[in-house]
Amino acid sequence: MPDASPFPPIADYGFLSDCHTGALVAPDGSIEWLCLPYFDSPSIFSAALDRGAGTFRVGPYGASVPAARRYEPGTNVLETTWMMPGGWIIVRDALTIGEWHDADGTEHVRPPTDHEADHLLVRTIECTYGTVPVELVCEPQFDYGADVASWSTDVDADGHRFFDAVDGEETQFRLFTDLRAGIEGDRVRARHIMREGETAFVAMSWTEELRGPRTALDAFAHIDRTRHFWRLWLLNGTFPDHPWRVFLQRSALVLKGLTFQPTGALVAAPTTSLPETPGGERNWDYRFCWMRDAAFTLWGLHALGMDWEAEDFLQYVADLERNPDGSLQIMYGLRGEKDLTERTLDHLKGYENARPVRVGNGAFDQRQNDVYGAVLDSVYIHTKRSDHIPERLWPVLVDQVEAAARVWCEPDQGIWEARGAPQHYVSSKVMCWVAMDRGAQLAEMRGETEMAARWQALADEIHAEVIDRGVRDGVFRQHYDTDALDASTLLIPLVRFLPATDDRVRATAEAIADELTEHGLVLRYKVDETDDGLHGREGTFLICSFWLVSVLSEAGHADRARALCEKLLSYAGPLHLYAEELDSESGRHLGNYPQAFTHLALINAVSHVIDDAG
Repeated sequence: MPDASPFPPIADYGFLSDCHTGALVAPDGSIEWLCLPYFDSPSIFSAALDRGAGTFRVGPYGASVPAARRYEPGTNVLETTWMMPGGWIIVRDALTIGEWHDADGTEHVRPPTDHEADHLLVRTIECTYGTVPVELVCEPQFDYGADVASWSTDVDADGHRFFDAVDGEETQFRLFTDLRAGIEGDRVRARHIMREGETAFVAMSWTEELRGPRTALDAFAHIDRTRHFWRLWLLNGTFPDHPWRVFLQRSALVLKGLTFQPTGALVAAPTTSLPETPGGERNWDYRFCWMRDAAFTLWGLHALGMDWEAEDFLQYVADLERNPDGSLQIMYGLRGEKDLTERTLDHLKGYENARPVRVGNGAFDQRQNDVYGAVLDSVYIHTKRSDHIPERLWPVLVDQVEAAARVWCEPDQGIWEARGAPQHYVSSKVMCWVAMDRGAQLAEMRGETEMAARWQALADEIHAEVIDRGVRDGVFRQHYDTDALDASTLLIPLVRFLPATDDRVRATAEAIADELTEHGLVLRYKVDETDDGLHGREGTFLICSFWLVSVLSEAGHADRARALCEKLLSYAGPLHLYAEELDSESGRHLGNYPQAFTHLALINAVSHVIDDAG
């Protein structure tokens, strides 16, 4: 029998966010991933990628398995409860949210999208029964585990002690606690016996002024305000009175947590290099904004009646530096960076020895022709509700439609970013049709009738070619001139290229369900039939499996859709979070985590099934 892994299962991590950065919290109370100050900054705790690369634990001394873990309902505040032989303690963790106000100074009934983060990680400890020995161990390693910290300590004017974590001559963050802590080499450590009714706190600050709570009362106030923010934000949504609403609400909170508030960008996942194949090389950095992922994320939020984030994202798109021909890259940095050059971190061993560990993403300069349709569709969906296209965005949209018009007939790398030879991928052609079709409808709304007619004519041409060349034996294929299947063709009815009741769509869904699944869960494609430029197998793709739920539902197969959806929901992590992929035999989550793509597809699939049930 193989040795037990020293790493927690990926799906056992909790996710914290303040919409500037994100953290992963292991079941034993250790922060094992945190990048400062932003999602795409170098990490200071990297134990999720190497057990010796920095961690920050708060929990019972000598205990690692909690009695219970949950998010406080309607929030991204994580609560972990330990039952020890002598008593009970509860640890609450949050990346805290700052205050928000109207112009007249009154508090918002609904929190605005321009809220500010506190730039604080706050961890509170409460002993609810008996006595429990607790420990604090903060052991950062800067620059993805490359540099250890040195520490200094001082006392403020009110007599509260703090600790500064220093990299070279620069303070990276400040640690506050009311526990009796001390410096032990490159870490700060404390042990304390908590007694019933006693509270304590630990907080990290990386604000310019290095402000933070000085007392447990202050720390609890920061968490209270953060709890209030998330619950008020969630009130913006429309959630059905159904047992599955908990999945919808958690997914909405994840998607909001993956927004980058300063610019409106949407990060695909807060992590890098969590492996898609155990021990393999399919390890990527997802801490960037893919135009496709962001657009699909807005689909999910729109389905729940939550459109505030769309406004910010569209402003982000309008501000992006485009290519010389006016087209957008497939992905950008969170502040609009175009160069996302990929490199490997050879000093890190990787999650369960899956190497290489990568930062940056070499796909940034690929041609993926589906991007234009994703952007146009998200704008179209949002515009239908707001009945308004920002004037400064219209020239950007025109450029994207014209770019689709130029390249739709050319091969590309496709939606899955294959690193092999370019192909005429069917889903890319379909999304170019989406660009032309939605562009025509938006132009019509603006009274640009000549432009609308020209674009609609090209949409009809693309549609005819895809039907002619993309179908073999009545089934849509991965690309022209192949018999291989590809789960991305499940998008055909979801983007309204054809209805789900069309015979070819039905046949495609049945072929994928029969031939492109493992234990009923959907693969993107068969790796032995696809030149993706990589070695090794991969797991089933959760987004594709949720797509199949939606297609089955629209095709009238309500019972099959519900059964598959129930199966997928049963694979949720303990905190209702999902990674990108799933090992269908073990149920193990694989890939970066939590994954926006998966959660947005869950929202659409669950919404379909609930609607079927009436």
